[in-house]
Parts: sequence; C-alpha cells; structure tokens
Amino acid sequence: MFSALANIYKIPELRQKVIFTLIMFAVFRLGTHIPVPGVDPSAIEQLFATGNLFGLLDLFSGGAFSKFSIFAMSITPYINASIIMQLLTVVIPTLEQWSKEGQEGHKKTTKVTRYLTVALAFFQAVGMSIGLKQAILNPSPVSILIIAITLTGGTIFLMWIGEQITANGVGNGISLIIFAGIVAALPKNLGTIYSYLQAGTISYFNAFVFAVIALLMIVFVIYIQEGNRRVPISYAKRVVGKKTYGGSSSHIPLKVNHAGVIPIIFASSVLMFPVTVAQFIEVPWVTTLAGYFAWGTPLQTSIYALLIIFFTYFYTAVTVKISDMAENLKKYGGFIPGIRPGKPTEEYLDTVMTRITLAGAFFLAFIAVLPNLVAGATHIEGVYFGGTALLIVVGVALNTMKQIESMVVMRHYQGFMK
Repeated sequence: MFSALANIYKIPELRQKVIFTLIMFAVFRLGTHIPVPGVDPSAIEQLFATGNLFGLLDLFSGGAFSKFSIFAMSITPYINASIIMQLLTVVIPTLEQWSKEGQEGHKKTTKVTRYLTVALAFFQAVGMSIGLKQAILNPSPVSILIIAITLTGGTIFLMWIGEQITANGVGNGISLIIFAGIVAALPKNLGTIYSYLQAGTISYFNAFVFAVIALLMIVFVIYIQEGNRRVPISYAKRVVGKKTYGGSSSHIPLKVNHAGVIPIIFASSVLMFPVTVAQFIEVPWVTTLAGYFAWGTPLQTSIYALLIIFFTYFYTAVTVKISDMAENLKKYGGFIPGIRPGKPTEEYLDTVMTRITLAGAFFLAFIAVLPNLVAGATHIEGVYFGGTALLIVVGVALNTMKQIESMVVMRHYQGFMK
C-alpha cells in the first residue's frame, strides 16, 4: 500500500493533480471559517444546541453551517439542480436530445445546471436568512439581501472549485468537496468520544463496540456498492465479405444499488419539511404534529425507511432505461441466452432489475436508520455515523481510488488494487 502511494508521486502528471486537489481542499476549509457579515455566531450555536435538525446539513458543509460561514449552504444547491436536471431529462424532449449529443450536449446541460444552481442557491439563501433572522444583528431587508447574496456567492465559488478539481485534479470535484466536509468532522467526533470516556459517560467497551460496528459497516457498504448482477450476453456471428464478426460473449452489469445516495436525500428532505416548518411557526397543533416526526421517533423511522424504499424504485425506474438496453442489444445482434430478443428481453431485464433493486432498497433503508441503532447500542450520542455520510465517503473513496489506479496502471506501475 505504501509503495503504491509512493508510485503516485513518481508520475509528474498525477503528482500535480493530487497537489492541486489538496490545494483546493485547503481553500474550501479556509472558507468554512470566514463568517457571513452581520450574523451573531453565538445565536447560531444556540440554535444548533437545541437539536439535530440541521446536523446533517452541517455535516455536509464541513461545519460551515454551524459557523454560518460563506460556505454555509455548501454545494447542496448544485446537487439539487443536477438531480432536477436528471429527472427532467426523462420528460423534456430537448434535454433528452442533449443527453444523446455527446460532449456538446453535455456542455449545454451543464450550462443550464449552473443557471439553475444560482436560482436555487439564492432562493435557499433567502429562506435560510429569513428563518434564522433571530441570529442577524440587524434583520432589515437590506441585511437579509446582503447575506443571501454572500451565501449564493459562496455556493457558486464552491461549484467552480468542484469543476476545477474535476478538470485539473483527481476524481469528481463536487463529490470530493462533500467528502472533504464529512471527513473534516472526524477529529471532532473522535474528540467527543474521548470526552465521554474521560467523563465516564460511556465505558471503553462501548467505544470498542462502536469501532467494531463502524469497521463492519464500512466493509458491508463496500460489498454492496460494488455488487452487481452480471446478465450474460452473446453476440451472433455475422459474415461480411470474407470476414466474420461477432460470436463473442459479454455481460450487462446491473448494480444492486443503482440509485446511490439519492433516495436517502429525497426521503430526509420530505421528513425534515414538517419539522423545519414547526421551528418557525408557533402553533400548538403544528408543534404537536412535528413532534411525531422528530428525528429518531418510531413513526419517523418507519416512514423514513418506507420512503427510502419507494424513492429507490422511483429513481431507478427513471434513470435505468431497460427498453433502451433491450433495443440496443437487438440492434447490435446481442441476445441473452434462452431469451428471445425484443420484448421478452426487456421483460427479463426488468424482472431482474426489480429483484436486485429490492435488495438495494432494504440496504439503503438499513444504512439510513443505522445512526439510531448505533446510538442505542453504544450509548454514544452526538456522533453521526452511517446513512448518507457513510455512503458518500465510501463511494467517493472507491471511485477516486479507481481513477488513480487507472492512471497508475497506464504507466505500468502497480496500483492500489491487486
């Protein structure tokens, strides 16, 4: 492993990419400590001390949200814009046509995604400024507008950093920014566990159980994330002139968790809405209703798991075009052994995808409720482990490792994976 890391720095191009990525990480971490003007930091800290409503958003922003810095919204508006564009591609013919135009179509889609990011970021920044106006020193319309513009500018700058990392660094820049924010919270979480041990709140056995569960869950997530069903494909032989083409065998890899982390984001957004509204509407029945949806309650956990299963099937059905797979196989002379081309092939692939998606949906539901289970088993509160953060960290690490591996292998070096 250490020799493989040394090989990275033997390749000048890869070394420059890694250094550039680390510099961008440093810029991102520096920005998380630059406060938004006109905001009382102590009032923000009191809001975060009252509950874990904003804990997940603060985790993604690397602590910038709890400090209400210029990167408080992180890259979330860009992610939302990308998801919206991906869903609209299915229903808007123009976007669907762009998706088939290769690099030129990708440029057009990226341009629209950027404009949509600016609109969503400004809308979110205004809502955040109004919702947290008790922390603003002078809550006038002008002050709220200045804060909203500052937050929007921070998100746009992060979007630019992510694109620069993708173009000149290693891995997907947007994903790596979220990865850096989550990993940055690791020292704080370790410090929290250490303070619990010093105060006698938990025992060393609790800490040991927490470490074992963390290690097992990382292995389990890697196993599921890399898992796929390989549907065998054969290609018929074709004789063109004096040459014979085809006659080969291949496979279609259908991922167990094709939806990734998107269903968890959708489900958490839906469930956080009533709780968020109740924070700013002092009506008794609204507060009572929001109490049933409080994070970790049995009702909230059950609905959370069911929503994740639903969104897993929904997102997979929208993004995986089984009909196109069957049509392309038929067009290029491919077929599944024992299955007729055309409609029977489409039905077979749809059945296989439905079955493996069920396993992926239950996996995501389990990962999402894992923090509550870990807290109950170890009695360690205030340390977020599992769910979206675990999936993102493992997924980004695997993808970045594979990209580095491909660069190393291209230059005949032994890489990370054997």
